[in-house]
Amino acid sequence: MSYDAPGPGGLDYAPCRFRGSRMLFRGPERAVDGAFVACLGGTETYGKYVRRPWPARLEAVAGLPCLNFGSVNAGIDSFLNEPAVLEAAQAAQVVVVQAMGAQNLSNRFYAVHPRRNDRFLGPRPLMARLFPEADFTEFHFTRHMTGALAQRAPESFARLRAALRATWVARMTELIDRLGVPVVLLWLGQAAPPDTAEAAEAPEPLFVDRAMIEALRPRLAAVVEAPPAATGGAEGMAVPPLEAPAAAALPGPAAHAAAAEALLPVVGQYLPQS
Repeated sequence: MSYDAPGPGGLDYAPCRFRGSRMLFRGPERAVDGAFVACLGGTETYGKYVRRPWPARLEAVAGLPCLNFGSVNAGIDSFLNEPAVLEAAQAAQVVVVQAMGAQNLSNRFYAVHPRRNDRFLGPRPLMARLFPEADFTEFHFTRHMTGALAQRAPESFARLRAALRATWVARMTELIDRLGVPVVLLWLGQAAPPDTAEAAEAPEPLFVDRAMIEALRPRLAAVVEAPPAATGGAEGMAVPPLEAPAAAALPGPAAHAAAAEALLPVVGQYLPQS
């Protein structure tokens, strides 16, 4: 188990590694026998700055262990690259997967870190040809890179964005198929899923729109949208003084409570009946 000391005003997340996984999850590590719900996602599911993230709240009302496999800055690739986590999730009654951004995926244009998917590792030859004037050494994070390229070369960026969206659907399809159990997609965004591709610019999850979700629906047990009005703002969060701007961009306690409430009737259909 790895341990990080909390800073002043912060939470002790007791981070741990599950069964040898290289990803860090919110602890303490738990041994679960019998039925459980697996919860996969990024920083929001991990519950950064939140005392009781939505998996813990869902467990309290569902009466069944809900394993929090949320990891800070994780994306779809993080889970596809972790056999231990996939194997554990395959034994769940149902898996809830948070919709994560399309920018945090290795693709034919660029590569990201295999676990911390927000880290930009470098461009592929196709990317260099698409943006010949770009100095990619200035970029360390995918969001910074995509935002800068969108401003500097909007027409070229439109091609990149389309590729990211197609990659997102393909990787989500792969993840759902590899899990092999009922999968519920949780939209825990800063706004409702945009209806058109052109609208999916700034809100998280980045570059994901309703058409992409609908493309997955035949493979999903359900799609649950947490009320977007409950997201954002640092009220009720445990935030170190210098981290307030980062916390304000994440779901607060009200959003996590709303997500658990919205998930319960859907997840409950797959739980053992007492």
